[in-house]
Amino acid sequence: MRITVFGATGNVGSRVVAEALARGHEVTAVVRDPSRAGGLPDAVRIRVGNAASGDDVAALSAGQDVVIGATRPAAGSEAELAAVAEALLAGVGVGGVRLLLVGGAATLTVPGSDGRLVMDDPAYVPAALRPIALACADQLEACRAADAAVQWTYVSPPALLEPGRRTGGYRLGADELLIGADGTSAISMEDFAVALLDEAERPRHGRKRFTVGY
Repeated sequence: MRITVFGATGNVGSRVVAEALARGHEVTAVVRDPSRAGGLPDAVRIRVGNAASGDDVAALSAGQDVVIGATRPAAGSEAELAAVAEALLAGVGVGGVRLLLVGGAATLTVPGSDGRLVMDDPAYVPAALRPIALACADQLEACRAADAAVQWTYVSPPALLEPGRRTGGYRLGADELLIGADGTSAISMEDFAVALLDEAERPRHGRKRFTVGY
């Protein structure tokens, strides 16, 4: 499978690249700054491009099977998240390539809360994180507003997404935050990458959002 990863040098993107290579896929890593590509594996094909440019996305996704968007805005630039999603959706739509978009947990519902969203619960989203939570909500809305011909999947992590160990195990959910037996909502970035590649190889959530967790 031919996979292009935008945000390939980031925390999630770098783990997606590693997981895809380990499975024998042909991986193209897209970076805006070539100087940041030095840490990528030798087996990766490196291209320079901007996920916020629909033209760049269209050109770099041509001939690919899946595009994975794993970009994250810097603090203070949260509004870029929805704009990047719109560019990715427009770009992959040109060639009919599937898009897997790494999203946020903000719009998941809190279990047992009668529908309260994670972004409205200060236990999960303190005031300092409110801007990125709102941006993630706009990001998901961009997907849902996309042309019906665009094949997208939006993947929400649990409340905690941190570097850790690859176990290969996770649970799937739809629109409700997953809470583990220990009371936490978490997954390692390594296992989040496993879930993304599983969806890339065996699509089950076309034009839908799903979530994962332990």
